[in-house]
Amino acid sequence: MTEAVPPILCVGALTCDLMLHVPRLPQGPGKYLADRVALVAAGMATSAATAIARLGCHVALWASAGEDAIGDFLVAEIGREGIETSHVRRVPGVLSAIASITLDARGERIVVPHYDPALLTAPGSDPFAARDFIGVLVDVRWPAAATHALNAARTAGVPAILDLDVGAPEILAGLVPLASHVVASLDGASVLCPSSSSARAVRELSAMTDACVIVTEGADGLSWCVPGGDIRSMPAFHVETVDTNAAGDIFHGALAVAITRGLLLEEALRFASAAAAIKCSRYGGRSGAPTRVEVEGFLKARQP
Repeated sequence: MTEAVPPILCVGALTCDLMLHVPRLPQGPGKYLADRVALVAAGMATSAATAIARLGCHVALWASAGEDAIGDFLVAEIGREGIETSHVRRVPGVLSAIASITLDARGERIVVPHYDPALLTAPGSDPFAARDFIGVLVDVRWPAAATHALNAARTAGVPAILDLDVGAPEILAGLVPLASHVVASLDGASVLCPSSSSARAVRELSAMTDACVIVTEGADGLSWCVPGGDIRSMPAFHVETVDTNAAGDIFHGALAVAITRGLLLEEALRFASAAAAIKCSRYGGRSGAPTRVEVEGFLKARQP
């Protein structure tokens, strides 16, 4: 049951993902037959919000969708997850964001997204005027809203968590100093500081911000550093991988839950890593996000 506490606010991408499962990823032009297909509401912030809801926490999404049938589908889908949708902005005359996700038998993927620029204009409404929140988690797909949310969170003294993924360098560089926690994929971090490992990326990102910095490297684990502290690393949990799509987003959502609940950072990272590992063992993008009971059971089974 969702807890009666203020929500975590997720800010950013809301897309309609067409997921196509093939034996091997395409190597060139041609026709490829899918053996499985799914249509899901996704996007980094949306998938993170799903993880938060599945983990039993109150969550709201601030995102944009078109006033079209795809947008109707997206809002209905995330509403069924228990995500608060009152801050989803509907933009008339615009196609909602869509993405084609091609997955192979190893769980690797090719992602081809499209966002109409009109979905990314400055927000016309302020979700912070009406309610308190216990933290925000933003991705980089709606920079104007992300900037507003991070600034509001820092002013309020609550966690301001940035999901730093691949994007325009000037956008990433503008968002990094606003966050209390910068959580980057190695690919995302490399846009600002080309690095061959998560530890090196943490060192270089830490020079740009006073935030806690975490860099994830998929199956190779993660590294992190608190301001003024040493760089530390953590291995990933080993699971049989079925689908890596949205695993990073599930990690971010679970981490937001753990941080806003006051867990020590190492414990929070272990919790988030477990949630991401469980998701990787399941097909269907964000629909593979685990519950709190599943994450706690997974961790208990792996205690020394």
